[in-house]
Amino acid sequence: MTTDDLGAAEPAVERRRRQRPLWQEFLVILVVASGLAIIVKTLLLQAFYIPSESMEPGLVRNDRILVQKVSYELGAGPERGDVVVFKDPGDWLPPEEAAGPTGSLAQLMERIGLYPSGGHLVKRVIGVAGDTIHCCDDQGRLKVNGVAIDEQGYAQEDGAGCYGPMIGCSWTAGPVPDGSIFVMGDNRNHSADSSFHHCDPKDDPTCVPGDEYVPVDLVVGKVFVLLWPLSHFSWLHRPDAFAVVPAPPNGG
Repeated sequence: MTTDDLGAAEPAVERRRRQRPLWQEFLVILVVASGLAIIVKTLLLQAFYIPSESMEPGLVRNDRILVQKVSYELGAGPERGDVVVFKDPGDWLPPEEAAGPTGSLAQLMERIGLYPSGGHLVKRVIGVAGDTIHCCDDQGRLKVNGVAIDEQGYAQEDGAGCYGPMIGCSWTAGPVPDGSIFVMGDNRNHSADSSFHHCDPKDDPTCVPGDEYVPVDLVVGKVFVLLWPLSHFSWLHRPDAFAVVPAPPNGG
């Protein structure tokens, strides 16, 4: 048998594979990679960035984070102490922080989960359904369901000497409605969070009760890793501070 005969005997599919242009190979790889990225974004993980200083000292503006979605999608809701990403309830973000990526390539990458998304907030869950949050005890600590929590390990107290927000150290919120959470930034003096949006008709008759709570349906997932820059890389875990909090009196 000659070499020509051997070439003729080669399977046709192998000849076509060797003859495929480079651009076709690249297109196939791109389509497969995009499909996998969409599956990962939809079911498992998504990239985001920190839009402000509200989560300092742990998370700094423009840090890149990864959010784990699957546990919430399987029915386990947010828990006290979780750092979560959620969609803007409607009036929490200023326009410059609500904007997503600009440019066609960046927008395409954002859609498939390869670029940090805009229009979202990152906060820590302080209260879940049924919880009552009070600020603050004699030592400046938040109280959840009547029990003070020690947040020195991750949060910064405000200028008034307590772990309350910009609105001061004397307020009570809750019970948190079913299907909602009460969230706060770790940088308590620079976070427009649930406490900032807290409505007390005695102080402001025009405010709308309920704006301080975030619907669980808007929660994308739980932050589990600070990915970039590499000098900040770390795994995020739920702090032990919330282990002492009892269940709400009504069971949530």
